[in-house]
Amino acid sequence: MTNTNQKESIISAKTALMVTVGAGIFALAKTIYKEINKFDIKNKVVVITGGSRGLGLAMARVLASKGAKLAICARTASQLETARIELEELGAEVITIRMDVSDQIEVQRMIKAVYEHYGQLDVLINNAGIITVGPENVMEIQDYKKVMDTNFWSALYSIKAALPIFLQQGEGRIVNIASIGGKVAVPHLLPYSVSKFALVGLSEGLNAELKKDNIHVTTVIPNLMQTGSPRNVTVKGDHESEYAWFKLADSSSLLSQKAESAAKQIVKALEQGENELILTQLGKVAVGLQGLLPGSINSLMQVANHFLPKGNNLQEKKGFESESELSNGPAAANSDEAAAEFNEV
Repeated sequence: MTNTNQKESIISAKTALMVTVGAGIFALAKTIYKEINKFDIKNKVVVITGGSRGLGLAMARVLASKGAKLAICARTASQLETARIELEELGAEVITIRMDVSDQIEVQRMIKAVYEHYGQLDVLINNAGIITVGPENVMEIQDYKKVMDTNFWSALYSIKAALPIFLQQGEGRIVNIASIGGKVAVPHLLPYSVSKFALVGLSEGLNAELKKDNIHVTTVIPNLMQTGSPRNVTVKGDHESEYAWFKLADSSSLLSQKAESAAKQIVKALEQGENELILTQLGKVAVGLQGLLPGSINSLMQVANHFLPKGNNLQEKKGFESESELSNGPAAANSDEAAAEFNEV
């Protein structure tokens, strides 16, 4: 009996030692990896699509504080100008380009213009995106195409335009802002989820293939973001009810995150060459459960769908056109306040 206990103790000690040594080796490897992939953002040229408002603007602010040279692009000239003035006041060198990211020719011209202006291009952040909110029965084929054009194809256009420059320079960084909706399909956001699933696949595949060329790709998985962006989403179905649940979720501290904190995490991941960044603990849990128990997550989404609005109105309205008593008040205050802070108005 004593010999058995001694053997068990020896085995336990060896196991503990192996675990400790393994953990030490892993920690050392991680430290070495970070040092190898370390990237100094100062004086680097960074392109941010959708950089005039929301998370794009939040990232531009962080990058400006670190001495990056910026190029931001968006559709709306007035928002670009407001962002430019603010970023220059922060001390950044910045150019703005008004364009439609879903147009491949315009994207190619934008990348060329940035390179000709600065003489270099170091980082591409694919942040531009749109959201259409509503049930599956009101989503038509063109809704999927429109969202895919902005959320997926625009990223591929910009990557393809930037890659020759990165290859010529022998280095480059790409950051793709995907979504938790690209890991877990969320009811009433189906075109958005489809586009973000595609972007996650593209981003992960490119990272595997481009590392050999010293081009690193980081996939970012945010939750909802408190930037006030709901006012600019497209709503179909029961407009007021659909907008209300989405805006209230965006204002919730449980389901949504602060843009300033997210921007800092993303820039840090860029500097450290992270493969993937899941921004919240809730997101990490959801992704983990989706991997381990995919059926259970889908069952939860089925339950959630029962509580979402029913509607069959095919007409499109913007979020701010769908305001009602349901979407106003203290519960929605975070979103309203953020809209002004992040140039969404």
